[in-house]
Amino acid sequence: MRWVIAPDSFKGSLSAAKVAAALARGIARVDPSAELLLRPMADGGEGTLEALCAAGLGQWRHARVAGVDGTVRPVRWLGLEDGAAVVEVAEVVGLPDAGGTRPGQRSTVGVGALIRAVLDTGCRRILIGLGGSSTNDGGAGCLVALGARLLDSLGQEVAPVPEALVHLHRVELSGLDARLARVQWTVLSDVGNPLTGPEGATRVFGPQKGVASHELEAFDAALAHWARQAEQAFGQRCAHLPGSGAAGGLGFALRLLGGQVESGAAVVARLTGVEAAIAGADWVLTGEGRSDGQTLHGKAPARVATLAREAGVPVSLLSGGLDRQALSALLDQFDGCFSIQPGPATLEEAVAHTEDNLSQTAAALAQVILANRSLRKP
Repeated sequence: MRWVIAPDSFKGSLSAAKVAAALARGIARVDPSAELLLRPMADGGEGTLEALCAAGLGQWRHARVAGVDGTVRPVRWLGLEDGAAVVEVAEVVGLPDAGGTRPGQRSTVGVGALIRAVLDTGCRRILIGLGGSSTNDGGAGCLVALGARLLDSLGQEVAPVPEALVHLHRVELSGLDARLARVQWTVLSDVGNPLTGPEGATRVFGPQKGVASHELEAFDAALAHWARQAEQAFGQRCAHLPGSGAAGGLGFALRLLGGQVESGAAVVARLTGVEAAIAGADWVLTGEGRSDGQTLHGKAPARVATLAREAGVPVSLLSGGLDRQALSALLDQFDGCFSIQPGPATLEEAVAHTEDNLSQTAAALAQVILANRSLRKP
């Protein structure tokens, strides 16, 4: 059999490449003659750089920028063979790096600094993955790092953080980096939220970044105020557009710069050749750390499932955990959904045994599929 193995990473446990390798070992155990095509996936969030690098698509590049706590540290980006750059926001302002900082004091200044470093290399085509951020500043910090100035009614500088944006009176763009006008942006996102409102960046994603329930209204109002001033300065409206609420509103700032929002999973699948690999496959495996209702809304496994269905190839989901409430909807899209966890375990135990559990579950699934194929032979 020809198997395509295209999982996302298991967050906090294994990279997508290691997940794919573990699944491949399980299949090879029961089907030694199998043709195994490993295509690690991502959706624009954490692991996007590693998935593309695992596919042999580029070379690591490095820069030193400030994280959300202001500490300057090394970060990575990827230079593709065609001259494009891939930047992952989670490398700079990811949730695990937020430390003890308050959500109201975090900004995307480091993201803007990384973009400047990329521009310094001569690159003018940038793909930027927005998933996994800890910020909620509407991209204000990023624009400031790129030369914009935020001023209050007295002409004094306003810090590009949520707590201060309410004092913003004017956005000054005369110092904006002139090279930005020549950049072709592809914004990779797995969410379609606008910047503000009930489905906006703050109300939907703020709580997971530490924004308290009693702070949501103030944070949302600050972003709305920021959006009005920024849109006036740039002469365009885009806060209401899908994806503007991604990465705490960084999607909004990138739209102001001319960014085109695309499905991160679709772009990664195209770049890594997942679609071409599936075309001649007998079975496809995908998975992620935990599958729930969000899986079917732009996540990597959903994109893999769509490609498999279009090609008429069965596709199964193997994940660390399955949300019982979402199982019916998931089963409508996959040919079997399986949790790799064999029994009750602590999170630490589950993480420690992820590779073995992946291999064993893949082997068990492969045994069933092979037995069924054997029974069908005349």
